Amino acid sequence: MLPGLEAQSLGYSIALGAFLGLVTYATFDLTCLAMLKDFPVVVVYVDLAWGIALTAAVSASGYGFGKWLGL
Repeated sequence: MLPGLEAQSLGYSIALGAFLGLVTYATFDLTCLAMLKDFPVVVVYVDLAWGIALTAAVSASGYGFGKWLGL
């Protein structure tokens, strides 16, 4: 959120949030895929999509809140 506020760009905040969501959720999902027998691959895809969307949305709302605070 802060790099997006510094750049005055909502899109930048969303993109960085989406990337953070991808990295964090992929860490968990790929570990589960490697460690747990018969872990469904479809769960990995759905969870990655959810992590990207959720973290991007939280980043966008954080950007809006930061703008509202005048940061």
